Amino acid sequence: MTDVLIATDSDAVFDEVEASLADESTTVVRVRAGSAVGGVVAGATPDLVILDLQIGNMGGIAACLHLRHEAGEGRLPDVPILMLLDRQADVHLARRSDADGWVVKPLDALTLRRAATTILEGTPRVA
Repeated sequence: MTDVLIATDSDAVFDEVEASLADESTTVVRVRAGSAVGGVVAGATPDLVILDLQIGNMGGIAACLHLRHEAGEGRLPDVPILMLLDRQADVHLARRSDADGWVVKPLDALTLRRAATTILEGTPRVA
């Protein structure tokens, strides 16, 4: 069973991710705030974390940096991270935050599934 955690406050983004990835072997769990990601990762260690770039008061970049820092200090497990970006110009932010991959919105099921699968198979830095 593959567990995916998505952090987004957008119902439309969540619906697209869930429709693209959820099936009999993959569950998709949602948090609506970037600040909630660390607690979920600490408690359940998802196989993949998907972070929407713009989420409330702690966006995807800040959440990604937090996860990487805490993993580096041994306080959280190191988890693969896929960023959902608003525009192509945001790719540099995903690279700087050490995300394993990114997809630029608007999302499509094939691209999203391919990016998630590639990251889960251990191939970093997919776009």
